[in-house]
Amino acid sequence: MASVDVVIPVYNEEHVLADSVATLRDFLRDNLPHTWRIVVADNASTDGTLAVAQRLAEENNDVIPFHIPQKGRGRALRATWLASEADILTYMDVDLSTDIAFFPALVAAISDEGYDVAIGSRLKKGAKTTRSFRRELTSRVYNVMIKAAFFTRFQDAQCGFKAISRQAAHEIIPLIKNEEWFFDTELLILAEKGGYRVKEIPVRWREDPDTRVNIRKTAMEDIRGLTRMRFTRIPKKPPRG
Repeated sequence: MASVDVVIPVYNEEHVLADSVATLRDFLRDNLPHTWRIVVADNASTDGTLAVAQRLAEENNDVIPFHIPQKGRGRALRATWLASEADILTYMDVDLSTDIAFFPALVAAISDEGYDVAIGSRLKKGAKTTRSFRRELTSRVYNVMIKAAFFTRFQDAQCGFKAISRQAAHEIIPLIKNEEWFFDTELLILAEKGGYRVKEIPVRWREDPDTRVNIRKTAMEDIRGLTRMRFTRIPKKPPRG
């Protein structure tokens, strides 16, 4: 039986953290046939998020608080995934925008099907999404840019719903330069172009009206990242013994 870490990166989310963790714990207990724990990765929150995470950990032995003193989703994933001893490393957004009913399939792609990386997709055929026209258009244009520049097969780089084997994580993450939102895209480009097996799973996703994502800032970061990676040599997946 594989072990699974479910990382939830958070920044100033004290108002939703406890409810989201409770919902997730109930679901994992009833639906995931693996040993698991929830890692709350606090990204330098200035409210009571860390205190909530610590209280949840005191009340539940399957919840682990992890404090990162600087902001950045990529920084949180790098720190928690590389520190983990779990067989499968995953993450999801604290608002549970992606329907967690699809989480067992994400894990099974790694544990049972032999994929190195598995990602939720809002753009693959079969996905169902509810979000504003602006975010839908931005997402589609961005992913077309990735395909045009790198000839990748995956369709949705930025869905906050991903899994990776520990071995692949330890091989790929040290190559990633970005520490913020572009981390996801960089991970996927390095994985696919490096010869790792990536599975994309269509999901149900709804936009959180309280989202903290600055679309303009994130778009500029993504464009800079794509430009940098055009001139990056991508190493191939090491041979397995």
